[in-house]
Amino acid sequence: MEFLQILEFQTSHLEEVMALDKKWREETKGKRTATSMTITQDRDKPGTYIWMIRFPSYEAAMQNNDLPETQKISEEMMKLSDGPPSFRNLDFMEQRDL
Repeated sequence: MEFLQILEFQTSHLEEVMALDKKWREETKGKRTATSMTITQDRDKPGTYIWMIRFPSYEAAMQNNDLPETQKISEEMMKLSDGPPSFRNLDFMEQRDL
């Protein structure tokens, strides 16, 4: 079953966070298990961002999480965040194009 992880965080350092993400994508090419990512900004909460990351399965997400590069970006993002992030771990049920 596909798996979706939602990461919500606040930062006043978005450019640096995005640069970290680009570096992570380059360093994990061929190793990462994430299949897609949607990046959003909350219109009602300035400086709040929500990333939705899709994986083939929960197990694949945990494999991705265990990559040293993922651990490193997580630590670096925490330093740039204005508070702790929140995570939602969701089993994907259905997507509908309307």
